[in-house]
Amino acid sequence: MLSVPRRSALLGALGLLALTGCAAPTAPASPPTADTHGAIDGAAELAEPALGLTSIDADGHVSHLDLLEETTAEVGAVRAPVSVHSDGRYLFAADDEGVSIVDSGVWTWDHVDHFHYYRAPSRVIGDVEGRGVATVATSNSSTTGGTGLFFPASGEAVLLDTEALSRGEVVERFRLERTAGAGLVMPVGSFAAVASADQVTLHAADGAQTGEPVPCVDPAGTLTTRVGAVIGCRDGALLVSTADEGPVVERIPYPAGTTAPRATVFANREGRPTAAAPAGEAGVWMLDTRERTWTLVPTPEPVVQATAVDDKDSHLLALTPDGRVLVLDGETGQLRAASVPLVGASLAAGQPVSLIADQQRAYLNGPAEGRLWELDFADAARVAREFTPERAPLFVAETGR
Repeated sequence: MLSVPRRSALLGALGLLALTGCAAPTAPASPPTADTHGAIDGAAELAEPALGLTSIDADGHVSHLDLLEETTAEVGAVRAPVSVHSDGRYLFAADDEGVSIVDSGVWTWDHVDHFHYYRAPSRVIGDVEGRGVATVATSNSSTTGGTGLFFPASGEAVLLDTEALSRGEVVERFRLERTAGAGLVMPVGSFAAVASADQVTLHAADGAQTGEPVPCVDPAGTLTTRVGAVIGCRDGALLVSTADEGPVVERIPYPAGTTAPRATVFANREGRPTAAAPAGEAGVWMLDTRERTWTLVPTPEPVVQATAVDDKDSHLLALTPDGRVLVLDGETGQLRAASVPLVGASLAAGQPVSLIADQQRAYLNGPAEGRLWELDFADAARVAREFTPERAPLFVAETGR
């Protein structure tokens, strides 16, 4: 297997997209808001994060497990979901008819050098109509900026106002018509990047395009890191960030000569600069958005999921086809620990399993097993707690972080 030094890949072409061009807006842009440190009316500020596991079962019932109190509350119901995406506060449950939005009511405001923690009532906010199971992309802020939806059956690209979501309102900043098929809408500050038909265009909050399109063949996979927004392309990734002059797009190509499968699903501990993505039997791709480099990390066996903890000990977590959680060295791929098989039945049945990492723990859902697990990855992948919810957790998100 190929292993490439993290700093050896060269930075690809840099495209600076200036604020040029204009188009008729489809909806008024929200005015700039003051830095409220994530506070909203009716929310209580807390001394520590109100961490929880918010889950949705196969029938669309939503429940929230408070990890501090170990109590469960019923939130409401949505249509039976096909996929679910979360930003750490909201859950976006997608099906063929659109996206249903759930507010867990707990969130963290990252102020770079410190954090603020909040709790508000949990609720089902509402729906966004669309055709086809949407790809959802979020930023690291649950009270400002935007949330992107792309509906593949119609090719509609939608940017939601996240500040409005925090008030319980569903407001579309824009809805653009694009080519039907795979695509995504990635929020970046007050802008959004729309990937469709082998190119990425940048748009202001009112939908007006700014700058020229940037090539991105086969766009798939996206994530917001501490540095900017990642969009996976066939030849590498685009990193979209903001500067005083406006949005900036940088291309981060795969190392020359690599034959490993491309990255299509990125995951990391929220707010960190490095993301992980499975690379087939070759191992795991590590994308360092701060250094603008890819590293192919070999794994002792094939893995189906991976997430970068990106801490001082370079923890990398991965899930094997038989349902074990591996704790790996994120620089060498060396195995540090492994759990017993936990979600083998769910994976064998093709049910969705999510491996989620925060600073100290990892969380895993087993729909077929009817379980939720909390693992201490720094302590030999020890199962710290096991929960048996009343309804099988088909989808789960760690919320409050």
